[in-house]
Amino acid sequence: MPASATAARRDPSAPALLDGPLLRRAALDALRKLNPAQLLRNPVIFATEVVSILVTLLALRAALSGGAWGFSAGIALWLWATVLFATFAEAVAEGRGRARAESLRRGRGETRARLLLRAGDRSLWQPRAATELRVGDLVLVEAGELIPSDGEVVEGIASVNEAAITGESAPVIRESGGDRSAVTGGTTVVSDWLVVRITAAQGGTFLDRMIGLVEGASRQKTPNEVALDILLAGMTIVFLIAVVTLVGLASWNGAPPAVPVLAALLITLIPTTIGGLLSAIGIAGMDRLLRFNVLATSGRAVEAAGDVDVLLLDKTGTITLGNRQAAAFIPAPGVAGEDLARAALLASLADETPEGRSILAFARERHGLEVPALPPGAVAVPFTAQTRLSGLDTAEGRYRKGAVEALLKATGTTAPPEVAQAVERIGRQGGTPLAVARDGRLLGLVALQDIVKPGMRDRFAALRRMGIRTVMVTGDNRLTAAAIATEAGVDDFIAEATPEDKLRYIRAAQGEGRLVAMAGDGTNDAPALAQADVGMAMQTGTQAAREAGNMVDLDSDPTKLIEVVEIGKQLLITRGALTTFSIANDVAKYFAILPAIFVAQYPELQALNLMRLESPESAILSAVIFNALIIVALVPLALRGVRYRPAGAAALLRRNLLVYGLGGLVAPFLGIKAIDLILSLLGLA
Repeated sequence: MPASATAARRDPSAPALLDGPLLRRAALDALRKLNPAQLLRNPVIFATEVVSILVTLLALRAALSGGAWGFSAGIALWLWATVLFATFAEAVAEGRGRARAESLRRGRGETRARLLLRAGDRSLWQPRAATELRVGDLVLVEAGELIPSDGEVVEGIASVNEAAITGESAPVIRESGGDRSAVTGGTTVVSDWLVVRITAAQGGTFLDRMIGLVEGASRQKTPNEVALDILLAGMTIVFLIAVVTLVGLASWNGAPPAVPVLAALLITLIPTTIGGLLSAIGIAGMDRLLRFNVLATSGRAVEAAGDVDVLLLDKTGTITLGNRQAAAFIPAPGVAGEDLARAALLASLADETPEGRSILAFARERHGLEVPALPPGAVAVPFTAQTRLSGLDTAEGRYRKGAVEALLKATGTTAPPEVAQAVERIGRQGGTPLAVARDGRLLGLVALQDIVKPGMRDRFAALRRMGIRTVMVTGDNRLTAAAIATEAGVDDFIAEATPEDKLRYIRAAQGEGRLVAMAGDGTNDAPALAQADVGMAMQTGTQAAREAGNMVDLDSDPTKLIEVVEIGKQLLITRGALTTFSIANDVAKYFAILPAIFVAQYPELQALNLMRLESPESAILSAVIFNALIIVALVPLALRGVRYRPAGAAALLRRNLLVYGLGGLVAPFLGIKAIDLILSLLGLA
């Protein structure tokens, strides 16, 4: 496991499961959640609350009229406890995220900004509250100052401490151009200075959205939850009809059961256990992601991660360190090294990518060339992902630099054998060759070197064991892509990929019924991140990438998708396991309460009283008490999740049936009998 993931497990803002302040606040929140308007989202618990109100009113009427009210009051008390324990489970899950949110909110503080009054002039600015900034404003941020809002660096280069977001104290480099230009409000510039263009209004920044999401305010139900809610609502209606039918049959027999008894029967029949824990399971899944420093902007993405078949990874900055640097100039036959270096420098003046800047630095360091200002009348050709070229048109000539195939096609030339061999050699070594031309004549190559991140091969092997196919996507030529793919250990690669190529691949895989995950950090990754079922953008990436994805990795470790997939699978397994337990649990409770209700009319039902409970009243009250307490007992499991072990669907089904199905049948027999004995000893039944 990478260090970042391990650190996330030790996140000090993640409270312990039995944290005192958290439990006290959750208890208060549980009372607020008794509002019927809120409980309508949970049909099972809403029905339980309605029945609780009815039984409470009947107990009060009996008490005021001098009738027997103790038994009805006892049932009402434990029915209310069932509702409270269900809302408490959800409140605890939300509270764990709220602790993180409060930590983020404290880190944001009250921020002031330096608003530039004229672009390009850092000396002319005026103070402005961060809350007054608008999209498009330019602000100057110097060492020691907080970045006031989300934005893009348009000038400067600086170290930025993003501990407020990632929890990591090591600063990162942010600079204009390329895929590391996005900055987040609330982070701190450690050295140098930046000019930032504001891209988000106050209240809509990344940090604001993160706070809202971890507090649970924006969490929407996933399709799986909606389907399960419909199933639980259907079961509630079916059992309500069954209870009403029993009333009719008993009335025809001359001995209709009391309403509190029927209420107890209904609540023990409907699946209150999973109904009370369903919301907590979903919230806890997103919270577990957050403890791995991954922010999920939708619960749907967390569920989809559990069923991912294909994983696309952008090479630069994702599989590799992303800082490709110029390592050599390789002139074509008959071309002087000095001429190639000067042409490469001029062709890179309009290239704002880190690779383009590294060529300028390499030409200065190795050949003593100074980086000139743009000559008068010169026309710059900026680098784009579509053309994969940059250049400069001057009175001296037309200079071009870029991907070998793209440049040869644009200039209509062919590479001499020596250059073709050099291209192949650089590719075999895992480097990236760039061609340089002047007036359509190929002058030579620039060799860029990139480094595969440590441990990638082992991480991809782990994904393969989970049944996930890994595909590296890169704009490099096939030789370079093949070398990096072999070194990293991916299953396949797409070379010379454009944003359209990534989209086509994802759509084709989805057309085959596969779920696709994509990890990327650049603006050119944004369309693919938006199309993928799970799109995880890197925090170090561009604003466009972060907006397009439905997850953001705050540590910018793309292989953390392994943890994301495991958490997604754990969420689905936990929900399935507790649903199995709940249904089996209800079956067992029938043997406690049904004989107790009708044994007077049908003595033969005594044969079903397998637990030999003390009395009908004790059986009914014990079942209702157990029904409430089992929710509390399962809250830790719902929050932690059932442990995920890689296995096939059949093996997981067997495990669920044996552990949770059998456990759900046995637990009520033991629990209800124990409660019955306690009630008898206390003389309450």
